[in-house]
Amino acid sequence: MENTSSSSLTGKVAVVTGASSGIGRAVAGALAAEGAAVVLAARRRERLEDDARELQGSGARAVAVQTDVTSLGEMRALVARAVDTFGRVDIFVNNAGIMPLSPLTEARVEDWTRMVDVNVNGVLHGIGAVLPHMLERGSGHIVNVGSIAGRRPFPGGTVYAATKFAVRCLSWGLHLELGAEHGIRTTDIQPGYVDTELIDTVPDAAAREAWAERWADKRALQADDVAQAVLYAVTSPPHVAVSEVLVRPLDQPT
Repeated sequence: MENTSSSSLTGKVAVVTGASSGIGRAVAGALAAEGAAVVLAARRRERLEDDARELQGSGARAVAVQTDVTSLGEMRALVARAVDTFGRVDIFVNNAGIMPLSPLTEARVEDWTRMVDVNVNGVLHGIGAVLPHMLERGSGHIVNVGSIAGRRPFPGGTVYAATKFAVRCLSWGLHLELGAEHGIRTTDIQPGYVDTELIDTVPDAAAREAWAERWADKRALQADDVAQAVLYAVTSPPHVAVSEVLVRPLDQPT
């Protein structure tokens, strides 16, 4: 996705959650390639550290911080580490998410609760952790990775969709409260189906196989496609608020 008004991110500092794989990893790499210092956050320490070393090897400034987004304390520590290391946070990407799909009739309440903890509370913790810093500086950009499911539910994905509806609402409200008055931008990135490890969080093996079969002859989005959407938003001119980016595979009809 080309942004003709894009500018270098040199001197900017970005924090990306869920950065050990998939979209988060791709976003961190894309931001680093544009010159941003990146703080990679996720639960899997070894993968994070490997990715950070790879970015450092390419000349980027990068650091890995093991973080569980469901812990507000750990998210506050993440922001503090970013500020201590690089002096500021300009971009905060709430990307961490899970998708244990199942029909409501199976009553997998623990899965529902876990989705809310990660997909909603994790985003709230990210906002709550970084907002005081951005308010003090009078600038910043919060990017929430939502989903096309935040526009419509689908069978087996009702609770997952509900969490992404929440992300869409939060993003809209952030713009209303923080945009004109505080100079803080917000973007909700809404991908369709992306070929990542997220599908592995579906608990039922038969459902995973059925999903794979449906997409066997179709072209899914790749993580870098979503990363380019994030890059488009954060490199837009300062007076431009890219509030939503809906990006889906050409082969996805819904």
